Amino acid sequence: MLRLAWRAARASAVAAKALPLRAAVALGSAGLGEPLRPAQLWKAAAMIIPTALVTWWAIPQLTWVVSPSVEAWAVRAAPGAIGQGDYVSFWLTTPLAGPKPVRVTKHVLCLPGHMLIEIERPSRDPAGGRDGWYYCDGRLLGISKPFGRRGQPLVHFGWGRRALPRGFVYVGSRHPDGYDSRYYGPVAIGRLTRMERVL
Repeated sequence: MLRLAWRAARASAVAAKALPLRAAVALGSAGLGEPLRPAQLWKAAAMIIPTALVTWWAIPQLTWVVSPSVEAWAVRAAPGAIGQGDYVSFWLTTPLAGPKPVRVTKHVLCLPGHMLIEIERPSRDPAGGRDGWYYCDGRLLGISKPFGRRGQPLVHFGWGRRALPRGFVYVGSRHPDGYDSRYYGPVAIGRLTRMERVL
């Protein structure tokens, strides 16, 4: 027991002896016995502190996009009316994503009052089935797939031929594997936050 206490006291003494050297180096000295250079410390602080503060402020302002279906890495909220082609972000609850809602970012591809048409055709997938082809005012938005990238079965949203009702938009992307309104239908504008691309 005494030996253990002696070793601990010796280690503490060595650490205490090295403390002036560490403090000197922290203040910009080249080493123990060398003159202090506090200007070096202030220069370092002038670079590090603003960078840390900007990072602390900026990170919560951004939404990081992890889906390859949208051509952005980071977006941020951008107040204003939601229009065609805008980035939007919203919470999505789906069994494919797991038990908790996930934040997704998509483009607005079709607006209220525009004619949204879904046509079912035989699937191009070798496994067969039927795909939904989605058009907005005659412009092809996307084609559903019977299976996801990991082989999970997908059910496309049946819509038929009718205008999008007031307060709803069709969201998606040009990516063939995107999980969007092809599968969960139009989304209420009240659920959406307009976004702008940062990266």
